[in-house]
Amino acid sequence: MAPDPTTPTMKLRSPVHPSVTESDLTRIFGQDRVSRRSVDRITYSRDLWPRGMLWSRQGRVPHPPDWIVWPEKEEQIVQLLDLANRKKVPIIPYGAGSGVCGGTVPIQGGIILDLKRMTRVLEVKGDSLLATAECGINGQVFETELNRRGFTMGHFPSSIYCSTLGGWIATRSAGQLSTRYGKIEDMVLGVRAVLASGEIYQTRITPRRATGPDLVQLLVGSEGTLGVLTQGTVRIHRLPESRRFRGIMFQDVESGMETIRQVLQQGLRPAAVRLYDELDTFLVGSKKRKKPKNGLAAVIGRVQKTLEHQMIAWPELVGYLEKWIGGRCLLIFTFEGQTEMTRLEDALALECCESNGGRDLGPGPARHWWDHRYDVSYQQSALLEKGYFVDTFEVATTWEHLPRLYRQVREALSGRVVVMAHFSHAYPEGCSIYFTFAGRGSDETETEALYEEVWNLAMEAAMSANSTLSHHHGVGLSKAPFMGRELGPGLGMLRKIKAALDPNGILNPGKLGM
Repeated sequence: MAPDPTTPTMKLRSPVHPSVTESDLTRIFGQDRVSRRSVDRITYSRDLWPRGMLWSRQGRVPHPPDWIVWPEKEEQIVQLLDLANRKKVPIIPYGAGSGVCGGTVPIQGGIILDLKRMTRVLEVKGDSLLATAECGINGQVFETELNRRGFTMGHFPSSIYCSTLGGWIATRSAGQLSTRYGKIEDMVLGVRAVLASGEIYQTRITPRRATGPDLVQLLVGSEGTLGVLTQGTVRIHRLPESRRFRGIMFQDVESGMETIRQVLQQGLRPAAVRLYDELDTFLVGSKKRKKPKNGLAAVIGRVQKTLEHQMIAWPELVGYLEKWIGGRCLLIFTFEGQTEMTRLEDALALECCESNGGRDLGPGPARHWWDHRYDVSYQQSALLEKGYFVDTFEVATTWEHLPRLYRQVREALSGRVVVMAHFSHAYPEGCSIYFTFAGRGSDETETEALYEEVWNLAMEAAMSANSTLSHHHGVGLSKAPFMGRELGPGLGMLRKIKAALDPNGILNPGKLGM
């Protein structure tokens, strides 16, 4: 293990599990793949859960791991789990740390098992449209390798540059084109995992089965609590020969919602569907205009920029702003596939939009979104540095409950934080709403208290509107307190499965409400 060159300002607790020694781990992984350096323990103490980011801003590290290891072979994971069972030490599987729910926070200390050195693309089958890769592979690297062979996975989460295949599977993630290609659970045909016992389990690869409960789906979404995912086999698609874009403006959110429902229930399958509410439309629109140099447009631009900053500091201003900018809700579509099919889907969707009062804006807004669709993930640092928190809250329900879900969450948070929303990941049965909220207290203590208050209010409002508590970010720690309401008696079943597969409770303890 290399010496620690850092002198961190954050105070770290001593290892919780001193029974595991450096020699125990270097025998398995080698000297260069084991660390207890302070800088590594701090780095791996959290993911991108906003609460963990508040801790970091306060100089706190409440949950550092004892050790970090980097396996390169599955056999090393088997040996580690044998050691962990003997010494009753937690193991936390770790992809790229891009989760936003605290899913990798080592709340009982233990060993972070970082899988990013397991990155091989093992097989691409063009005849069956399947690909198998190790779970530590970076998402964009995997997609690039498929593109080079003429294929795409069709899975494009906003975190694609900083997330892994294993992380996608473990959290039931969704990509921006899920309306056409599905979520990750629709793509995964098989997995390979090391169970807590050290047993290697590999599911049979077949398009469908009728052999009891689907054990693939037992591990999909398990967040590292039931096994360490090492390989995944996923559906792939040939690269589309055509891609078309369409933007439409509606006078209100309800008209846009109804249009999406009709488009999907007609059997059309746009690759991406995104409907922005008034405030989100205002902000999305401001980002695509060039900066004016002079005249009235320059004055309007400066006013708009000022409003963007002030409404976060003074959330009560948002109501007045929304009245001023009301009557503008942007809906964008992208269509991809065979040329004639995309042309026809675009025409039929536009016809539906116009019949519901939508105004055609041409391809511009949707093309702009496509060109900048990952930017938002890198634009939050400035707010965090100024003492704000920023979080996202993605829920979903069926069409009959969707308007109530939107209104109840907005009303619950109104006046406390700035909140905006867009509708995406649409299906014939319903749709997901992606809320973004930001706020700040008078100091760090009040900011963290406000964050907890807002989060609890949002969850309560959503679940009372027949919503699931997570569409694609997973559960981790942030949503664990609500899992009893989400699953009912199913939570007890899940705990029994956990006890059977992991009797010593070593795999990612405390997650999924267990």
